[in-house]
Amino acid sequence: MPFRVIPVTPYEQNCSLVWCAATGRAALVDPGGDADLLLAEVERAGVKLEKLLLTHAHVDHVGAALALSRRLDLPILGPQEDDAFWLDALPDQARMFGFPPAEPFHPHQWLHEGDVVELGGLRLQVIHCPGHTPGHVVFFEPASRHAFVGDVLFQGSIGRTDFPRGNHRDLIHAIRHKLFPLGDDVAFVPGHGPMSTFGRERRSNPFVGDGASD
Repeated sequence: MPFRVIPVTPYEQNCSLVWCAATGRAALVDPGGDADLLLAEVERAGVKLEKLLLTHAHVDHVGAALALSRRLDLPILGPQEDDAFWLDALPDQARMFGFPPAEPFHPHQWLHEGDVVELGGLRLQVIHCPGHTPGHVVFFEPASRHAFVGDVLFQGSIGRTDFPRGNHRDLIHAIRHKLFPLGDDVAFVPGHGPMSTFGRERRSNPFVGDGASD
């Protein structure tokens, strides 16, 4: 599965352009901002953008979604509906964190555990991983062994749980019981920072690795 990681916004949020090699059908995962930059990358890749996928509803991950959806008539899929209150609060989020003004919106489709997002020949499995936000989802492509995990897990760290309706116990459970069992070889794109693998984090992550306390 070809993909490109495109950091956007002052938060250097990792938006991912993913596409089916056979059909050129593409999606943006977490288009958090800088819409023109994202569209330039789509054009450079020579692919057809068909969907916008959201792991969760924080403004640095969704800030350009509505504009892109309206501009190109694209469906927005995800996150899970427990994040609706975050989407409703987008104007407040934008003011609080210094982002351009943002309108509240809801996706064309909420996503749930076990859903599959099709993109040409790709089948992205949806895994509900609450904790950072209650409606956070992860996208896993089993054939290429890649996952797009948003702010659940990072190289050497984990997502914050001090936001409204965050839950540290839920986050740890999701990582250990939903993500790590997918396999040590799975490479993941986090919401910020460099890629890693589940195996590396299971072995060495001080917050959730094998040596960490519950």
